[in-house]
Amino acid sequence: MVASGARSYARGMSRPRDVPSLPVLLGLLVGMVVLTTLAAWAARVDGVPLGVDLALGALAVSVLPFLRSRPLLGGLVLGVLAALSPAATPAATAGTYVVARREQLGVAIPVACASVVGHALQALWRSVGLPLGWWLLCDVAVHAALLGWGAYGRTRDALVAQWRERAHAAERDQGRKVAEARSAERTRIAREMHDTLAHRLTLLATTAGALEYRTDLTPEQVAAAAGVVRTSAGEALEELRTVIGVLRERPDELRPPPGLADLPALVEQERAAGATVRLDAPERDLPTALSLAVYRTCQEGLTNARRHAPGAPVDVRVRVEDGLRVQVVNGTGAQGLGPGTGTGLVGLTERVELLGGTLRAGPDPSGGFTLDAWIPWQP
Repeated sequence: MVASGARSYARGMSRPRDVPSLPVLLGLLVGMVVLTTLAAWAARVDGVPLGVDLALGALAVSVLPFLRSRPLLGGLVLGVLAALSPAATPAATAGTYVVARREQLGVAIPVACASVVGHALQALWRSVGLPLGWWLLCDVAVHAALLGWGAYGRTRDALVAQWRERAHAAERDQGRKVAEARSAERTRIAREMHDTLAHRLTLLATTAGALEYRTDLTPEQVAAAAGVVRTSAGEALEELRTVIGVLRERPDELRPPPGLADLPALVEQERAAGATVRLDAPERDLPTALSLAVYRTCQEGLTNARRHAPGAPVDVRVRVEDGLRVQVVNGTGAQGLGPGTGTGLVGLTERVELLGGTLRAGPDPSGGFTLDAWIPWQP
C-alpha cells in the first residue's frame, strides 16, 4: 500500500488528475484572446503594425497546448514571443502558471526564467509604461507568485490523489478482512455442525439399522432401541438449534459448550445404543476451549468407531501426561456404514492445532483404530 501510495504521489506531482471541463476551457480561451487583443491595441503607439502584434499574440496563444507535452520548448518559444510583442505577455505569464501547476520545479523554473528574460528584453525596445527597474521588479514578482501558486495547486492535487488512493486501499483491505472473517465463520460453523449433528445422526442410523435387521429382538429391546432413536433425534434437533443460535444470537445467550464433565453422559448414550465403551477420565476443571476440544475429540472417536466398526469395544482415555492426552481406541468390528467424508478429522485437527497440539489418527497393530490427540497444558 505504501509503494502504491508513493507511485500515486509521483503521478500526482507530475500530472494533476483534475481536467477543466469544455466550457471552462472555452472561457479561458476567450479570455486569453481578449487580453491578447487589448495588449496588442495598447502597444500600437510603438510604430509596430497592429496586425503584427495580433499575429504574435495569436501564435503565443497557440503554443499553450504544447506545454503539456513539451513544457521546456514551449516555455522558450513563449519567452521569445514575449520579447517581441506585448501581445504575447498574457500567454507567456499563463504558460508559467500552467507549467508550474503540472510539472516539477526543475521544469517550471526554467520556463518562468525564459518568460522573465523575454519581458525584460521587451522593456528594452517597447514602451511598457514603467521605469525599467520597476518593470523588472514587477516582472520577477509576478512570475514568482505564479510559480508558487502553481506549485501549491500541484502539491494539493498530489496529496488529494494520495489520500484517495489510501482510502481505496483501506476499503479493499476492509473488504478482504470481511471476506476472511466470513470464511473463518463458515468453517467454524461447518466444524460445529459436523461435531454435533454427525454424532447424533450416526447414532440414529446405527440404531435404526439394528431395528431393521435384528428380527430376534424382544419387545423390551425394541422399545429400548426406539427410546434411543427418540432421544437422539431430540438431541440432534437441540444441537441444530444451538448451531443456528450461533448465527442469530449473542454469545451470552448461548448455552455453555460441552466439556470434560459431559463425557460420562456421552458414553452412556453409546452404551444405551448397544456399544461397549470404557471411560477413563479425571474429574477436574479445564479451560473452556481445552475442555471443548477434549469433548469433541472423544465424540469424533466414538462416531468413527460406530460408523466404521460397529460392535467393537471402545476405550476412551483422558490423561495428563506433560500436557493433556486424549485417546479413543476401538477394536475390529462388523462392516460399517461405509467411508465418511473426512471432514470431521480435518475440523478436529484444526481445533487441536489452534490450541498448539497435535492429532494422529490411524490403524494400530492390533487391527483396530486409534485417535490420539495431545494438547499442551499445565494444571
